[in-house]
Order: sequence, then C-alpha cells, then structure tokens
Amino acid sequence: MGKLAVRALRAVLVVVLAGTVFVQAGMVWALVSGSDPEDGSLPLTPLRVITILGMASAQVALVCVWRLVTMVRRGTVFSHAAFRYVDVMIGAIVAAALVWFAVTAFNAPGQRNDPGVTVIMAGVGVAILGVALMVLVLRMLLAQAVARDVEAAKMQAELDEVI
Repeated sequence: MGKLAVRALRAVLVVVLAGTVFVQAGMVWALVSGSDPEDGSLPLTPLRVITILGMASAQVALVCVWRLVTMVRRGTVFSHAAFRYVDVMIGAIVAAALVWFAVTAFNAPGQRNDPGVTVIMAGVGVAILGVALMVLVLRMLLAQAVARDVEAAKMQAELDEVI
C-alpha cells in the first residue's frame, strides 16, 4: 500500500471520526441540557441515544481500520494480531446494523401510511449486515494468508537447515 493511499485513507478516517465526535457531542449536549429544538411531535431522546450508540460503533470500526492500515504499512498485517481488529470491526458493524434496526423499529409506527419507508430502512439494515459478512469473508482470506505465511516460514527454516 503506497504512502499516498495510506495518507488519503487516514485523512478520510480523521475527518469522519472528527465529524462523528462533533455530532455525538451535540447529541450528548442536547440530552444533558434538556433543550429540544424540535416541535415535540416525535420524542427525540431515544433517537439521540440510538444515534450516539450508532456513531460509537462506527468509531470503533474506524479505529480498527486505522490499526489495520498501520499494520499494512509495517508489513505485519499477515499475523494473528490482525484478527483482533478484524473481529472487533465485525462486531462493530453488526452493532451498527442492530442500532439501525432499532431506528427502523422506532420509526415504523410513524410510517403506517407509507410502509415502503420502513421496508427500505430494513433493507439498509440488511445491507449493513451484508458488509459484516463481507468483512467476515475477508477475515477468512486473512486466515488463509496467515496459515500460508506460517507454512512458508516453516519450509524456509527447513530449507535453511538443509543448506
């Protein structure tokens, strides 16, 4: 992975992380201060709590991506240490999907006249779970690569003994 790609990815990660922290701080402030700028037709406290939790799961995934990019730059990504970050990332993505399903369930009663919105929102939740499954498949590929790397190291050690 080139230096430019790593820097660009890290810049994106920093911007997204800063943005989510900013929004979370605003949500927490709104919860703590009790100020409700909306007209009160929809109780916002549950939505704010769900949003804070959803952004926290996204932040966990962002930190894991940062750590994996660091491992890529160091050439240590094909190790057992990488599994920890991939597993946490899968958990964070599943948590984000569950949070999204909670938003969908919270929003569904207000969409009785237009149930298509709820169906679309549920579809987005399924798509988020699909991302978790894709990362799981990539984890399996990482496991194969680590196993091959270990096997290659053993063969190299045996060859060094013969020579």
